[in-house]
Amino acid sequence: MRLGIIVADFNKEMTEKMLARAEEVASSLGIDVVVKHVPGVYDMPLQIKKMLPSVDAVALLGVVKKGKTAHDRIVAENAARLAADLSLVFNKPVALGVIGPDAPLDVARERLDGYAERAVLAAYKLVKE
Repeated sequence: MRLGIIVADFNKEMTEKMLARAEEVASSLGIDVVVKHVPGVYDMPLQIKKMLPSVDAVALLGVVKKGKTAHDRIVAENAARLAADLSLVFNKPVALGVIGPDAPLDVARERLDGYAERAVLAAYKLVKE
């Protein structure tokens, strides 16, 4: 299996940890990984569209922290909606490992490994079914 992992560089100190965990999980399952970085979660859909023709599935890794406005919700909801749409267009899994919206910083830090692991496992299971 060939898995594309798209990592948002916004909140890089956290997404680097997510990527490390995702790569560990993928390696333990014998998954070939291709990693692409984008500036932020909002920028993921275009990279998903570019990547899906050449991989079996995509896993998204990012953190959208709670802010003082609705910006975090707009970013996360739109990226998730477009990711789901692209999954249906290409008939390939796009697994969402994006923390947020409304995630305070301390909560986001607690969830890094779990979200990364679940995104890889979801993509793997959906391809293997």
